[in-house]
Amino acid sequence: MAKEGELMIRLLFSLSVFVVSLFLMGKAATANEQPNLVFVIADDCTFRDIGCYGGQAHTPRIDALADEGMRFTRCFQSVAMCSPTRHSIYCGQYPVKSGAYPNHTFVPEGTDSVVQFLQPLGYQVAQSGKRHIAPPSVFNWEQLPGNSNPDFEAVEEFVKACSETEQPFCLFLCSNEPHTPWNKGDASRYDPATLELPPYILDTPETRDGMSRYLAEITYFDSQVGEAIDLLDQYKVADNTLLIVVSEQGNSMPFAKWTCYDSGLQSGCIVRWPGHVEAGSTNDAMIEYIDFLPTWIEVAGGDLSSEMAAKLDGKSLLPVLAGKQTHKNLVFGEMTTRGINNGSEYYGIRSVRSERYKYIWNFTPEVTFQNACTSSKEFVSWKREAEAGNAKAIKLVERYTQRPKIEFYDLANDPLELNNLAADPAHYETMRSLRMELDQWMQHCGDKGQATELDALNHMKRGQSKRKKKQAKS
Repeated sequence: MAKEGELMIRLLFSLSVFVVSLFLMGKAATANEQPNLVFVIADDCTFRDIGCYGGQAHTPRIDALADEGMRFTRCFQSVAMCSPTRHSIYCGQYPVKSGAYPNHTFVPEGTDSVVQFLQPLGYQVAQSGKRHIAPPSVFNWEQLPGNSNPDFEAVEEFVKACSETEQPFCLFLCSNEPHTPWNKGDASRYDPATLELPPYILDTPETRDGMSRYLAEITYFDSQVGEAIDLLDQYKVADNTLLIVVSEQGNSMPFAKWTCYDSGLQSGCIVRWPGHVEAGSTNDAMIEYIDFLPTWIEVAGGDLSSEMAAKLDGKSLLPVLAGKQTHKNLVFGEMTTRGINNGSEYYGIRSVRSERYKYIWNFTPEVTFQNACTSSKEFVSWKREAEAGNAKAIKLVERYTQRPKIEFYDLANDPLELNNLAADPAHYETMRSLRMELDQWMQHCGDKGQATELDALNHMKRGQSKRKKKQAKS
């Protein structure tokens, strides 16, 4: 009996070792199968101008990528401005909530970013190109060479090394195109005289010249996307890579960047993930940039129910990538001009968008709205035409610089947001409902409206630097 009992104990022990071994082998296999994550972002590119979105720009590599992956028709960011957008992507929080809502901004020390989420899961996180984020302690990824644009020689070394070690990587390739000055690409491809201009853009020689050079720079960005794709193919990691390409906020022509109109807040977004995302598919789900980080965490095998992940405002896109055509019922936007180049001393804007309607709240309609766009040669030509009595120029200049307190648009019938319906009593209930949603969102973010706008300088690097100098002198 004793021998039988001893034999049984040995068998149970051997079985337990076998089970544990299988478990560990499964964990190792899972680790090896973790997909690489590559994110390519443009800078000031209106999504409608990209070829596969019906635009005039020649974008063969992006268009081909759309044929290989999923093209989103309603992707949005929270601010049509560079620095807040990047902080939102990397930290997964709305801008006012994280504190990174003005431009030239930062998040508090100790904020969790994509680095703190993915490194413990075994990922090598790296970035090349435009940064516009702070502080370094939060974004302590491997910083590859490349100041304003990705350095593809350095990127190649990184991808090659990861392919050899089989370590999963998360790589951010951040372009500075087509941000002004529009001086890259071949503008001769785009004859200013034959370009089509949207109805919210005034037709002047200066506008046409700027549009030609801007479209050429989109084509330049397209070549950067191509370089990234070619490297993934060259080192045979494309099949196990979740690749996302986005256009960022709209261009710096009027009614796009620095606004809460769709031309500013909406983004092109194309996702390729072989074996997981249907090639050549289109998805109409409303998604936000803050949804990318929880998606990466879940794809990497992380726990979205953890205390750390609970701070994120985004929602994983995995069901959407699998083909689900709904995600969010509302998306939100904000803008502050305080502290930006040539900006109004203060001009806060908040917005909420449903599938059909957009509600915009301008905090200080008595203030002239201005930014770098209003001093551009394109807009100066608009003002020249307005002063000469051009009726359309007068209307557009006034519409851009003098805003009503409330704007309300029916996007199904007016996708370019040209006809403000705020005074129409037929829309009162819809406006009231959206305003309540906007108020709740602002409360969630700790957004106190005008008080938050006036506090913007305290959330800017330049404001922080000035305060430190002042404290040092005192």
